[in-house]
Amino acid sequence: MTTVALDQAEAVRALAAPDEAEIAQLDAWWRANNYLTIGQIYLQGNPLLREPLRSEHIKPRLLGHWGTSPGLSLIYAHVSRLIRHTGQEAIYLAGPGHGGPALVAAGYLEGTYSEVYPEVSQDEAGLLRLFRQFSSPGGIPSHVSVTTPGSIHEGGELGYVLVHAFGAVMDNPDLLAVAVVGDGEAETGPLEGSWKGVSFINPARDGAVLPILHLNGAKIAGPTVLARKDPAEVRKLLEGHGYDVIEVEGSDLPGMHYRFAEALAGAWGRIRAIQQAARGGDWDGERPRWPLIVLRSPKGWTGPEKVDGVTVTGTWRSHQVPLSGVRGNADHLAVLESWLKSYRPEELFDDAGAPVQLIRDLAPDGDLRMSATPHANGGLLTRDLDLPDFRDYAVEVKHPAAERAESTRKLGEFMRDIYRRNPDSFRLFCPDETNSNRLGSVFEASDRGFMEHVTGDDTAISRDGRVMEVLSEHNCHGWLEGYNLTGRHGMFATYEAFAMVSASQTVQHGKWLQEAKHLPWRAKVPSLNVLLTSTAWRNDHNGFSHQGPGLIQVVLTQRGDVARVYLPPDANTLMSVADHCFRSRSYINLIVIDKQPQLQWLTMDEAVEHCARGAGIWEWAGTDDGTSDPDIVLACAGDVVTMETVAAAQILRERLPGMKVRVVNVVDLMTLIRPKDHPHGMSETQFTELFTDTVDVVFSFHGYPGAIHQLVHGRPDQDRFRVRGFIEQGTTTTPFDMTVRNRASRYHLVMDAINNARRLPRGATELKRWCEEQLAKHEAYVVEHLEDMPEVRDWSLGDWAQRG
Repeated sequence: MTTVALDQAEAVRALAAPDEAEIAQLDAWWRANNYLTIGQIYLQGNPLLREPLRSEHIKPRLLGHWGTSPGLSLIYAHVSRLIRHTGQEAIYLAGPGHGGPALVAAGYLEGTYSEVYPEVSQDEAGLLRLFRQFSSPGGIPSHVSVTTPGSIHEGGELGYVLVHAFGAVMDNPDLLAVAVVGDGEAETGPLEGSWKGVSFINPARDGAVLPILHLNGAKIAGPTVLARKDPAEVRKLLEGHGYDVIEVEGSDLPGMHYRFAEALAGAWGRIRAIQQAARGGDWDGERPRWPLIVLRSPKGWTGPEKVDGVTVTGTWRSHQVPLSGVRGNADHLAVLESWLKSYRPEELFDDAGAPVQLIRDLAPDGDLRMSATPHANGGLLTRDLDLPDFRDYAVEVKHPAAERAESTRKLGEFMRDIYRRNPDSFRLFCPDETNSNRLGSVFEASDRGFMEHVTGDDTAISRDGRVMEVLSEHNCHGWLEGYNLTGRHGMFATYEAFAMVSASQTVQHGKWLQEAKHLPWRAKVPSLNVLLTSTAWRNDHNGFSHQGPGLIQVVLTQRGDVARVYLPPDANTLMSVADHCFRSRSYINLIVIDKQPQLQWLTMDEAVEHCARGAGIWEWAGTDDGTSDPDIVLACAGDVVTMETVAAAQILRERLPGMKVRVVNVVDLMTLIRPKDHPHGMSETQFTELFTDTVDVVFSFHGYPGAIHQLVHGRPDQDRFRVRGFIEQGTTTTPFDMTVRNRASRYHLVMDAINNARRLPRGATELKRWCEEQLAKHEAYVVEHLEDMPEVRDWSLGDWAQRG
């Protein structure tokens, strides 16, 4: 046995058998944390009970969650002891995030909270401020929120604790993520899918996740499923997911301290044995059975057993505020005072009001404190990506709309080389769609990561792979969030419609980033980059279920300092946008482009210039000479609708040559917003240069039409914008028929231009009639031939001129 193994074995033995002094220290810390938790919920005065408790010491509004907090505190105390014994780097993720006061209290006892917020000092005045700020105006939320040092997981958004934990340890070999799963949270769909994370963690390269399923029996108003199941069934369920289950149960003290210490020691010893075997060459490559702890303790443990003769502890009644009428009920006030005094605060805080030395000594040193770990402030650890020159992936464009290419294939080549240059800080997360989305070049640099059995029929799959594919948007999105928040870079790519499956995660991550920007101690993290492809407009074999651009609308509702939406119309603009997004920090970057072969518009130099502006006039597409206002502005944002817009402009050029048409393409959707509402918003002068102040604009948009009206709100004469976009008309049909069904085809755009132009040359009425005839011809043609008309299907600028 090696020296390391001996040291580890000795550490496990010491951890498993704490002496009486250690138990006393653990219990003192736990009592102090429970006391601070209750104080945050109830007290606005008399923080150390140095005088009799009176009604005026109680907050006017009692908010918070007590029920889960004692269990969270117990786990925190014991993990802190483990860190002190072993030097293990650890991060704590609280799935029952409404146990916020417990984690705030832990950071305060470790000293980190006062370092980050000096006004919350380690004395009686600071303690009072800690209490008064909780769930109060101008204070902090009741969750384990972004304001809580040591947190990368809000928790109030139930279901995501494990996906965040697994993402945090990928390519992070020295990190242990302790992920507490609430038993109510365990009923959610995302959590049920996230147990599978062990099928993707490589112990040779990644850190470890220790799930702790905390079964305390109740949710906010009733029992939980797993807590009511036979323990043998729960064990079989978790073993079926691949875990080595360790169970701890009870409420007796100090017995629970001894039992949990033994369980945690065994779990950590098993984790280290797995990692050492994998990293020392003594590994058969089979997926390990990682440990998992099931902790059964009463909900509201150590709180009032009964209130007004009704049982509280161990029931749903302890979930939030067990004593709700304290201010106006002398009996409840007395119960609260007795409850607080049961923790013997006079033993826990010194004369100044600071935690006594015994409690302070449980905290690990410096950055090893879980509330101070840089892994929970990942911007401190972030290294810039080593990016190849995106210009090297240019598609040659001799003139616009002459050639077709699969634009996302170029992005796949770009990411292939990012993988090669950044072997431990970049990953692609994709729900079984990497090849389908034309990103398969990444497999030249990395296999898919997979720890289950691999057969001879599998391709590009191995335990060493770092391309993450699992058929779960929740897992992929959450893994990337954890990866980003601990300082690494990546992209989540999925089919456009299915991005709505994880849309709430996008929203919650955006809220996290928004609030983090107000906290100077939180360093900026790599942006959450989301690529949507297989879009609504090009689902040739899929049906209506696969057609929905809703995530654009979702991201647009985020604040301007976080939200970014890009609609590159071709490969070269996509490459310019992707390079920018991979370099950016603390944004949600939403990139929308289809995977199918599409016309290419701009050279790389033109694309870079166009993306830098965010929007621009395509002079070659219109008939506007720039000397005066045009008769109509045709604007577009999105690949398919850009093609329809340019085709419409070409029809007008050929059939109404006297009509002055301006074509504007928008690649950065946020440029449409007023600059006071978004940092990317173009100035009034720039907006006028593109759209004029008075000329009607026919705007062809990839998403829902209302989004453009929202974006141009407050611009000059905003009612002149007439938007065509996706209006929930879809089926399994041809690409052009999708534009026809949604009234966004080139023929609809031409008719809109005629209906809204400042002036009309002769021939306009005949052209409208011709457009109607073309639409009727199309309807008959697709039914008979099962494909689009040749003049549409094979359209390009040069060919159109020849057809007349």
